[in-house]
Amino acid sequence: MSNRVVNILVPIISIILGLIVGAIIMYASGYDPIAGYQALWQGIFGDMYSIGNTLRQITPYILAGLAVAFAFRTGLFNIGVEGQLIVGWFAAVWVGYTFELPAIIHLPLALLAAAVAGGFWAFIAGFLKAKLQVHEVIVTIMLNYTALYAVNGLIKYVSDGGYKTPTIHETASLRSDFLKDLTDFSTFHYGLIVALLMAFVMWFLLEKTTRGYELKAVGFNQHAAEYAGMSVKKNIILAMTISGMFAGLAGAMEGLGTFGKMSMMNAFTGVGFDGIAVALLGANTPLGVLFGASLFGSLKYGALNMPNAAGVPEEIVSIIIAVIVLFVASGYVIRLGLQKLAKKKEAK
Repeated sequence: MSNRVVNILVPIISIILGLIVGAIIMYASGYDPIAGYQALWQGIFGDMYSIGNTLRQITPYILAGLAVAFAFRTGLFNIGVEGQLIVGWFAAVWVGYTFELPAIIHLPLALLAAAVAGGFWAFIAGFLKAKLQVHEVIVTIMLNYTALYAVNGLIKYVSDGGYKTPTIHETASLRSDFLKDLTDFSTFHYGLIVALLMAFVMWFLLEKTTRGYELKAVGFNQHAAEYAGMSVKKNIILAMTISGMFAGLAGAMEGLGTFGKMSMMNAFTGVGFDGIAVALLGANTPLGVLFGASLFGSLKYGALNMPNAAGVPEEIVSIIIAVIVLFVASGYVIRLGLQKLAKKKEAK
């Protein structure tokens, strides 16, 4: 059995096992698993409104997953996607309501601002890693909290003591009347196109460019890369910065698409942390991230329908997601089982 087939089967088997365990937990807790999963399905695909909101939910997960996956592929662990998302969100909204420009300039400028803000926040961790050998996990965790409280302070400042920013101008919005009418007034927006484009950008950069080869080489073996004449420090900083740019754009999806503004937050959004699981489920590949984000976004939004339609708590879906991630993380056991199964078939 080829590695490519195994890589595809491991997440699929993990999802199936996760759903089975979820059904067992629902049954043991006194809930009807069939009714629960029917409610989940209806919450995701029940009507155009649900489909629109599901797609909207998937969008930031794609970009958060790409941010984590890009860092992984270059030998880094960016656990600060949440903070980079928050600063990107604020930067996009600030540009969105501060300037009055034609849409053809305003929207790209707001997206660029989000990418630059997220990239700068990740650059700090990359710089400290490259120059002072400070582990990126420690720095990015600290920067998550720095971003949360710094942005809350900025929101209070720009709103003259209020708790939310002004609403962005229509020229900077990702929303459209066409998509709203198509999905029965859901919050679906054009951000999905941006997310899909960024997935292509990541694939092209890593697989088709010399710079991408260098980034992967440094991540795989720094000493060999340095011996080959590559600048390890430069590539570490660049890898973290690009990862942060993806995360910043994830924040722009919320600021320019879903909400159109930003409110002070008492806690993290969770999207950045879920991006770690999305990347893990997608085996750190752009295509895999698309599937992982689709699963996470669908489960997260569909879960909202479970309490009303089936009386099943939303927390059950969180357990299902956790179990799926657990099986993916222990994918070695599944791989071993698949390989033994393949050997038995060959022997017969």
